[in-house]
Amino acid sequence: MARIVGAIATSHTPTIGFALDSGKQDDPAWKPIFEAYRPIQKWIAEKQPDVLFLIYNDHITSFFFDHYSAFALGVDEIYHVADEGGGARKVPPVRGNAALSRHIVQSLVTDEFDMSVFREKPLDHGCFSPLSVLLDPKDGEWPIEIVPLQVGVLQFPIPTAKRCFNLGQALRTAIESYPEDLKVAIVATGGLSHQVHGERCGFNNTEWDEEFLDLLEKDPVALTRLTHADYARLGGMEGSEVIMWLIMRGALSGKVRRIHNSYYLPSMCAIATAIYEDDAAPLGEAESKAHFERIHEQLRGAEALEGTYPYTLDRSARGYSINRFLHDLVNEDNRARFHADPEGEFEAAGLSEEERDLIRRRDWRGLIHYGAIFFVLEKLAAVTGASNLDIYAGMRGQPLDEFMKTRNQQVTYSVAAADD
Repeated sequence: MARIVGAIATSHTPTIGFALDSGKQDDPAWKPIFEAYRPIQKWIAEKQPDVLFLIYNDHITSFFFDHYSAFALGVDEIYHVADEGGGARKVPPVRGNAALSRHIVQSLVTDEFDMSVFREKPLDHGCFSPLSVLLDPKDGEWPIEIVPLQVGVLQFPIPTAKRCFNLGQALRTAIESYPEDLKVAIVATGGLSHQVHGERCGFNNTEWDEEFLDLLEKDPVALTRLTHADYARLGGMEGSEVIMWLIMRGALSGKVRRIHNSYYLPSMCAIATAIYEDDAAPLGEAESKAHFERIHEQLRGAEALEGTYPYTLDRSARGYSINRFLHDLVNEDNRARFHADPEGEFEAAGLSEEERDLIRRRDWRGLIHYGAIFFVLEKLAAVTGASNLDIYAGMRGQPLDEFMKTRNQQVTYSVAAADD
């Protein structure tokens, strides 16, 4: 089974990445930042985690207010560096452990945390600023995979501190019930005290930062009683993002040891680091297996239903490319290019020969078997002049006229707009 080897807390201010990229490691103003990460680098080298479960918040870079979620877990195989306005940093993309991500989502939803998932979203300084000083990419590749959890803490209402702590407790069970032998380190990013907007801009509170770090180690439940207004009053409005650290702390037991911590306030944001080790035993094998079974009980038996294919995260991952291609036919320009040169569009999208063949032949049932979801088939049908009934007949392996005899009314329809 997977196991949690410990946890790291780190600020994620963009100044960390800026100082690194500018070669300021020995500059007196910046040197304390880099010195604080050396013990963490040594700890990572000793523990050798396979995966970092990295908790961060996006800074309105890849996530905008047209669709803003409380908790969004990355389920991708690779995560690129986001361009935050002045060009992307020159660091390589980082690999994701997509299988572990999918398992964690399944487990958390079973434990009644309604999770969003994301793919194809680059990660901004909330992730890559601390990652750059935790790890050193060799030959253009990071040595450890990540599972990123993006927490929506910028547009209220946001999750409470207690909700974050409870999520961490569920996260522990999710990780420790994963059947593959993996070593996972939890990394919480953000904070500490700072405010970057309004007349209170530049606010810091070192006394509160020290109290927060002490409570996080010894009495995290006390921190769950604070409101967002409390966190803003004590640590600045943007500093209230430290509730994300409670997700990390919730994933540990009450028996933790803080074996490293640092604190530095160079300018706008208090920069802190910490390492926590857990003295509690992980889930037992029987308990882990029981939870693994429980998270799959909702669909147990569905596989026995003839011709039925639940659209799971695993199926979504397998069919992602073809679903993306067919989904994008909702765009008028994509439709025009598809009509003009379908083979060129297949090539531009990087579809495999099998995927291209399924679309060419309008093999509706084959597309479902491959991993397409029905609702992108509707879009292909509308673009190519087929009706929904043509799809349904294809599912059953019947000519349209035979399938129509099984319906109460002899009508056809599609999702295409009606002609004027």
